[in-house]
Amino acid sequence: MGFKYDEVEITWLGHAGFMISHRGNIYYIDPFKIKPKEKADVVLVTHEHFDHLSLEDLRKIVKPETYLVAPENCRDKLRLLKSGIIKLVRPGDKVEVKGAKIEAVPAYNVNKFRSPGVVYHPKEEGSVGYVIELDGVRIYHAGDTDFIPEMRNLEVDVALIPVSGTFVMTAEEAAEAVNTFKPKVAIPMHYGAIVGDKSDAERFKKLAEVDVVILEKE
Repeated sequence: MGFKYDEVEITWLGHAGFMISHRGNIYYIDPFKIKPKEKADVVLVTHEHFDHLSLEDLRKIVKPETYLVAPENCRDKLRLLKSGIIKLVRPGDKVEVKGAKIEAVPAYNVNKFRSPGVVYHPKEEGSVGYVIELDGVRIYHAGDTDFIPEMRNLEVDVALIPVSGTFVMTAEEAAEAVNTFKPKVAIPMHYGAIVGDKSDAERFKKLAEVDVVILEKE
């Protein structure tokens, strides 16, 4: 089952993928290895890595009038779809589409290293998370990130937070993050597909000082 906050329904599709339904509009974030679902009005992509920007999955849900919101590092791959309306963003940009006010926010690593001194998600690559506002309900999808200073000023109702470590925050770091900016509800993600499992989500829930909802993949 998904999670409903006011009139916003949030469904976890596995890994970092979500479907959000509100007033007849369907919004997806980072769909990866999803089952056939409803067509998208808007798709948000956080960065170009294969498990977040999957053309195979986008082809299942994108129609010609679908808005594709993504950072500039996704441009070339998205053009291969030959469908949808591409809107490129940088951290700090705001766009409004299909009833959603969307702000791109920074997402990057500070202590997850590919090789000595080289992180998996460098700040300069311009990858993003998103704050999506739907009729006053503010949902934060963190993207692939560590606990970064920019999170401290977030004001959100629901936070979708990676917890599996290796490429993103560990459960402990994710708990420290939400304990700092205090969303009303936190939903752990980014486990069960590449790295991590449900035990990461459960550890996060024990450490977080906010309400935590662990969703089942749909």
